[in-house]
Amino acid sequence: MIEAKNISGGYDGKEIIHGLSFEIPDGKLTAVVGPNGCGKSTLLKMLCAAVPVKTGQVFIDGKEMKALGAKPLARSVSFLNQNRDTPEISVARLVLHGRFPWIGYPRTYRQEDQDIAENAMRKAGIFEKRGFMMSRLSGGERQKAYIAMNLAQSTGNLLLDEPTTFLDISSQLELMNILAAIKAENKAVAAVVHDLRLAFEFADMMAVMREGTLTFAGSPEEAAASGSLEDAFGIKIKRGEQYLFRMA
Repeated sequence: MIEAKNISGGYDGKEIIHGLSFEIPDGKLTAVVGPNGCGKSTLLKMLCAAVPVKTGQVFIDGKEMKALGAKPLARSVSFLNQNRDTPEISVARLVLHGRFPWIGYPRTYRQEDQDIAENAMRKAGIFEKRGFMMSRLSGGERQKAYIAMNLAQSTGNLLLDEPTTFLDISSQLELMNILAAIKAENKAVAAVVHDLRLAFEFADMMAVMREGTLTFAGSPEEAAASGSLEDAFGIKIKRGEQYLFRMA
């Protein structure tokens, strides 16, 4: 579980998140939604110390993040950034990078590390491509490889910044199903999601952001009823057999 209490912060001397309190509970998939530029990515980065927290506190599994060293933090929370280079290495080698917080230097992988990495690739649906170079994979396959790397990190908390961006519909659904399976292991999972239909279909919790603040947190159904999504996106929401969206 990750809990933020009245946090503010940003980067380059600019405050982007303003006094925000927020929880990512265990065993739930939390969708972080909001218009472009509202601070969604910055929030996730603050929750894993990739962007500094200026004021307020973040707790990881009940322990204050500032009190954790780099290695204990990396063993507690993993973060999948939206913008990444494609390394010229195999899938299996990339996934083993997730074991770095658990091994010393020089890096010598134990059988335990190999087994954990293999299991992570199977869960992410990329095991059959373990010998492929990352550059040979499709966008959806690369995302699976990176998710496998996060799983190999063996944390109880996973943060993902726009994991479905640039994927086709089939790959988006497959990836969201993988995240649903991960949270079923009682892990706390939060993802920035741009497609509200995906958020309504897969998320247990929805955090709605606007201009660096949290305007609502609760179930997707509660978010729809609250009017916060309409205010954030300037849309109208109609509930039938599924949620329908149109411009206000």
